[in-house]
This record gives sequence, C-alpha cells and structure tokens, in this order.
Amino acid sequence: MPVCCLKESRIMAVDRTSLSELIDAYESEILTEWLKLLKQAGGTSGGRIKDAELQIQCRDFLGALREAVSSGGKDVEAAPYARVRELLASMSRSRAFQGFSPGETATFVFSLKQPLFERLRLAHSDDGQAVAEASWSMSLLLDQLGLHTIEVYQRSREEVVTRQQEEIAELSTPVVKLWDGILALPLIGTLDSARTQVVMENLLQAIVDRSAKIAIIDITGVPTVDTLVAQHLLKTIAAARLMGADCIVSGIRPQIAQTMVHLGVDLNVTSKASLSDALKLALHRTGRTVVAIKTPLADVA
Repeated sequence: MPVCCLKESRIMAVDRTSLSELIDAYESEILTEWLKLLKQAGGTSGGRIKDAELQIQCRDFLGALREAVSSGGKDVEAAPYARVRELLASMSRSRAFQGFSPGETATFVFSLKQPLFERLRLAHSDDGQAVAEASWSMSLLLDQLGLHTIEVYQRSREEVVTRQQEEIAELSTPVVKLWDGILALPLIGTLDSARTQVVMENLLQAIVDRSAKIAIIDITGVPTVDTLVAQHLLKTIAAARLMGADCIVSGIRPQIAQTMVHLGVDLNVTSKASLSDALKLALHRTGRTVVAIKTPLADVA
C-alpha cells in the first residue's frame, strides 16, 4: 500500500478516538518530533543527558501515558497514573541533582503538546469543535503532569540545598586541639538553632574524645551578637560544663561588647579580646606557661 494511502487509513482509524489510541497509532512520529523539540529547547542541557538516555525516558513515558489514559481517564492522581508519576519523579530528581533549571525540567512534559496537537488536528481534520475539545483536554492533562514534575523537582532541590547547608555547617565548625586538654572552636558566620546543634554536638564529642578540660569558643568571625546568638552560646557553654570542661569566649570586639551591654546580655563566662589571650589564660589554668627562650633557635643552628 502506498505511503499516502497508509497515512489516510491511519487517520481514519483514529478519527474521533481517544488520546491513548492516537498515541498508539502515531507513537513513532510523536516520539521523533518530541525528541527534536526537546533538543532544540535544551532538553539535554549541554550534554548532561545523553541522547540515548533521553530517548529511553521519552519512550517509557509515552508508553506509560498511553496505558494510563486508556484505563484511568484524565485524573493524574488515579492509580493507573502511578507509573507515569513514578517516571516523572525519577526524571525530575535526577535533573535536580544534575543542575537542570526548573524550566528545562518542565520542558520534558510541555514540549509533548505540539506533537500531540498535530496528530489530534489530523485525526479530527473535518471537525474544528472536536479538535478544540480534544486539544483542551490534552493540554489540561499535560499541565497537571508538568506541575507534578515541577513539584518533585522543587522538593529535590530543597533536599540538595538542605544537605549542602548541613555539610557546610559541619565543615565550618571545626574543633581544634591547641594543647593537651585545651580545645578551640572558631565560629564564623551567624549562629542559628540548627547550627548551634551542630556546634554543640561537635564540641561535646571532641571534649569526650580528647579528655579536654578547657574549651575556647572564638567568635571573631561572628558578625554580631544579639540576644538570640547569646542564648545559643549559653546553651553550648552549659552543655560543655556538664561534660566537665570550662569555657572561655574570645574574639569579642569593641562593637560587639557595646551591643551586648546595650542589650543587657550577660554571657556569665570568662571572655578575652583575642584567641591568644584566651590560650594564655587556658595554659595558666592548666598549670602551664609559655616563655621566650634567651637564644633564638636560628642562632643556635
């Protein structure tokens, strides 16, 4: 049979039929055009997804969509759409981790509209009303699936950001051993409840692991100390004391001291202006001292 006659027979076969039957009849053509549109719209995001992987994702989704529409109607939350939602969720999460933008991720679904619309127009070529109704129904369905894609993407990005914040907080609160029994905890940035918990856990663990008697909390890198920050510091100091370690706060600058006086904040702990002064005090409390030798080492050599 000539190609033109085959096309005409296929159009007649899907005339006034459902979306699932339309996909089944034109799956190859829809897939080809969809992939072309995705690549033009940056669907591979500069090669972060291989063409073969993108083709598999599109083919699997199109097949799942055909089956869902045929048995589940247009309710994307219905059980027949479970496979469709699962595929979109997996795709959205992987793109979120790969650094795709929300628009690039949503394009996966929305770019399918044009190939489907072209096939609907062919199937209902003699009935404009039918084309409009079928196109509107198809558009609403893909819009819902597109929104589902964006929601999963957003949740995945929030998980990435939260995990990165936790890792940064962990790395930005190192506990340093200055001397036997003396630890230093340099703080940089703002203290909030979540970070205070990380600071407290790291300090208490270090006190146990190194049998520390004194912990120096250096706040030189803390931009400002208000009532809330002071409360977080007090919690950390109280927890360290319960573990048998005394605390010294260092790095209180003149501006911070004035702010604390105006706010009526009382840390109720020994404080020093610099880390070196705090270390000198800590050494004194542990029965040690640092003295200058009479002859420099360079001259002895």
